[in-house]
Amino acid sequence: MTDRYAVIGNPIGFTKSPFIHGTFADATGQDLSYEAIEAPLGDFAGRVDQFRAEGAKGLNVTAPFKLDAFVYATELSDSAKQAGAVNCLKFEGDRIIAENFDGVGLVRDITVNLGVTMKGRRVLMLGAGGAARGALLPFLRQQPSELVLVNRTLSKAVALAEEFAGRGPLIVSGYAGLADLAEGYDIVVNATSASLRGEMPPVPGNVFQGAKLAYELAYGKGLTPFLRAARAERVAKLADGVGMLVEQAAEAFVWWRGVRPSTAEVIAKLTVPLS
Repeated sequence: MTDRYAVIGNPIGFTKSPFIHGTFADATGQDLSYEAIEAPLGDFAGRVDQFRAEGAKGLNVTAPFKLDAFVYATELSDSAKQAGAVNCLKFEGDRIIAENFDGVGLVRDITVNLGVTMKGRRVLMLGAGGAARGALLPFLRQQPSELVLVNRTLSKAVALAEEFAGRGPLIVSGYAGLADLAEGYDIVVNATSASLRGEMPPVPGNVFQGAKLAYELAYGKGLTPFLRAARAERVAKLADGVGMLVEQAAEAFVWWRGVRPSTAEVIAKLTVPLS
């Protein structure tokens, strides 16, 4: 019997997940189906209850339901607890087991696909929203020499840093404080929503000085203002979030099916040239 999986969100028409997981299944010989579900706003639990009743095995969760999934789960992984959000569910009888693979997928894309070491490096994270929250613990586990978290509303970054106190060298700053840097960062990650609006986070050019990687979490947008600024400062490598998207999907696939799919071909097919 074919096992059923899906991604749930609202809206959901943009999702690449059915293509990604369908490709993974074909490549690994897994007997599964994967669909997209647009759940009504305000009735996440009801729609997932229906899917489970139909015999579903698992579910990817995207906006705006990651917090709903956090509440819906009966068991939360450490990653999900730290992120305060859930992007993947597994159903085993009455058990609803929750994970968050966003940060793990991002780290794998940076360290494996892009070949950039994070250990001992200075890392700058722009933004303190859900995307940054999910990435902080996986980033700190890579043992950077420092991880600087910057946000327009400094109090939000401070509150987030307090939750991760003792986990590693996490520093908080406002954008204005970056202007006084004596040197730039090795890795600069844009976890803000600025690029979705075609805007540039208010960072001075010196943050890119000597950087090995500028990473844009938004994907499929081409050369965003953030990446354009990094290119102007001659950053060695530029990347958008398509690799993160595929790698977090691969983590879910491993968790569900017990086999790790190759990601290179899928990333290549989904990559939009940075030009």
